[in-house]
Amino acid sequence: MSRRSQREPRRTIPRATGPFRLWSAFCAVAFLLSLFAARLVQLQGVDENDYAAMARATGAQTITLEAPRAPIYDRFGVKLAETVDAAKLIADPTFTSGHATEIAAVLHRRFGADYLDMVSSLRKPGTRYVELARHLSPKVASATVTRLNHLGLAGVYTAHDTLRVYPAGDVAASLLGFVKQDGTGATGIEHGLEPTLAGTDGSATYQVENGQILPLATSTVTQPREGTGVRLTIDEDLQFLAQRRLAKAVRGAAADSGVAVVMDPRTSQVLALADYPSYNANEPPAQKRLWNSAGLYAAYEPGSVQKVLTFSALINGGYVTPSTRVVVPPILAVPGDKPIHDYFYHGTLHLTTAGVVALSSNIGTVRSAAAMPNRELYGYLRQFGLGSAPDIGLPGVSAGTLGDPGTWSPRTRDTIDFGQSISMTALQMATAISTVANGGEYVAPSLIAGSVSSGGQFTPAPAPERHRVVSRSTASAVTQMMRTVVGPDGTASQVAIDGYQVAGKTGTAERAVSSCTCYQGKTVSFAGFAPADNPRFVVYVVIQNPRVAGAGGGGTAGPVWHDLMISALQKYGVPPTGKHEPFLPTTW
Repeated sequence: MSRRSQREPRRTIPRATGPFRLWSAFCAVAFLLSLFAARLVQLQGVDENDYAAMARATGAQTITLEAPRAPIYDRFGVKLAETVDAAKLIADPTFTSGHATEIAAVLHRRFGADYLDMVSSLRKPGTRYVELARHLSPKVASATVTRLNHLGLAGVYTAHDTLRVYPAGDVAASLLGFVKQDGTGATGIEHGLEPTLAGTDGSATYQVENGQILPLATSTVTQPREGTGVRLTIDEDLQFLAQRRLAKAVRGAAADSGVAVVMDPRTSQVLALADYPSYNANEPPAQKRLWNSAGLYAAYEPGSVQKVLTFSALINGGYVTPSTRVVVPPILAVPGDKPIHDYFYHGTLHLTTAGVVALSSNIGTVRSAAAMPNRELYGYLRQFGLGSAPDIGLPGVSAGTLGDPGTWSPRTRDTIDFGQSISMTALQMATAISTVANGGEYVAPSLIAGSVSSGGQFTPAPAPERHRVVSRSTASAVTQMMRTVVGPDGTASQVAIDGYQVAGKTGTAERAVSSCTCYQGKTVSFAGFAPADNPRFVVYVVIQNPRVAGAGGGGTAGPVWHDLMISALQKYGVPPTGKHEPFLPTTW
């Protein structure tokens, strides 16, 4: 007997007419009725109630028809996530059970399939249909089957499937998340809005007979329903720029990580939320710490940017004005505890409260806030959004820590005044700064602009919650104090933008490390808005643990803020205001 005749019995069904060669077309168009006309005529006259019994008697199979996963768009309709045609590998165990180990070894080598799971599936009794791998590129699936056929291992075929892709790669990856091998969302928007995006799967029952896939009846098909698309508030262009500019700054400062937020203070819509390090959503990393946005999930002690909120509360409560005189000694003693220092050495200073903000004096802040009761300050901070997780459509977003004002020690209260002993996320702080920019009215942050039907109809999300935190006059006064930070006497004069009034605040904090319950390194940041006289954008930049000498909020985070703010102003065509009011006096 020739070698050819020895091999032939292994191929019971010719490749060209094998049942699963037709399965791809079957999945793509539900059923190619024209190919099965003769069979359907034969089935006419059979009571549909008898199809279930017929299915059991003939060994029919019921399979899932996966619903198309809907796209995720940016604010202008650019697709950030979409579903494209792909392939899956299926097998007929009546042909694969005899050489399951050899097939499983090939699948494991080619794309990492679990060997033991594959062997079990390939030997599954009582069925002629098993799915071996889903959401593969057609090239990989086809090459795999070709390789198996070359080795004489029959019974594995390709079929139509879908694949989730992210056209912009790493853009907004930590917000979008990605899908698991089974097609469900693993993290980010993909996970948080799984029921919306996924839709409803369908099913179909068919029979294999004489090498043909035969539909039993239209009554055995439940068509899948496509999911509903989601439009984000994110601007893809600003998001791309924010990620690239932030990455450059983090690497340049030899830092651990960074976050940058761009927000519209009138609506608190997030236009960009960049994280570094991040990843390409098409190739998710094994390290779970990279999966979620640090800007939403990683709370930290913010440092001196907090002074904006403290002085907003003090001015609104009638405790100080921007011109209140403050004597700032070189060191502030704390009974029974460590003294409080400023970040710079100085003798006794005579500053206005505007000067305290301009020079970012911890001592001046503590002395200014001494008369305000703990619970009153706590109430303002809560109204600014601290201590509670914002509802932005994602599960598990951090609320930060604010504690019970009844338990604050004198030193804890003093350090809270200038941004230590409490924690928050970058999104929370950006929203709080937006409250000042928005004339003192808090608007809950939003990342979801609305939904998009399969027909393209957009339905906006419900209006966000709003409430007043401080008066318009207070917000205006604090804005003028923030302008001194970028003035000639401030800590960030280098971030000024020609033609625009800019309001900002630097931040430098000792960095709390959970692994040792201690402070190691520092957190530097810069927050601000422009134009200060008609705010359109808030930008907040945080860089964790920079190791270069002299790294600070103004010099390290400030340049990133400057570049992102200019880009936002230019893209959205915000003209220079041309108003240059004098800066507030900083000394007396």
